[in-house]
Amino acid sequence: MKKTDMVKQLITHEEQLVFLKRIEGQIRGVRKMIEEKRYCVDILTQLHSIIGAVSRVEGKILRRHLEGCVTHTLKGKSAVEKQKKIEEIMDLITRFRKTG
Repeated sequence: MKKTDMVKQLITHEEQLVFLKRIEGQIRGVRKMIEEKRYCVDILTQLHSIIGAVSRVEGKILRRHLEGCVTHTLKGKSAVEKQKKIEEIMDLITRFRKTG
């Protein structure tokens, strides 16, 4: 098995499924609140909570990517692969800034 395949196997995000299921429940709750014509501030408060939860999941996945995939590539010998990985991270930062 190649090292890159080993890193891909070690880096999983299954622990995030618990949080994503909770977020799904929160979204269903917001839909119900809207259907019930609940107070706007209550809906907004719940939406803010969902945004925070999604942001935490995003942060954990990014951290795992940096600690695993990126670190593995930067420790490698291929200058081309290192440059690709740096460009990948720079593209992510640019995208995150646009949506933030």
